[in-house]
Amino acid sequence: MKIPKKTSRYCPYCRKQTEQKVVLVSTGAKRGALKKGSKERAAMRGRGIGLGNLGKWSKKPISKWKRKTKSSKKTNIMYTCSVCKKSKYQKKGKRTNKIQLE
Repeated sequence: MKIPKKTSRYCPYCRKQTEQKVVLVSTGAKRGALKKGSKERAAMRGRGIGLGNLGKWSKKPISKWKRKTKSSKKTNIMYTCSVCKKSKYQKKGKRTNKIQLE
């Protein structure tokens, strides 16, 4: 999907039609591997070792082909006004395989 680098659209701050710059925004920050409650951190502390039902750790790992995967990620498009330089206005994420800025 091809998107122009600059477009003319309504700016809610200027309250008029202005030329705006288009930027792709990342989908969000990834959660750290050693956060509180993560299985990796608990395994490092020696949890899930011993006899009996281990609850969270007693399940067998899921094979790779059984895991549900998505073929594309959602992309967010942000517009920056050339007059007031504000860029809070964002378009909702669209699921496409590739987005190119022209």
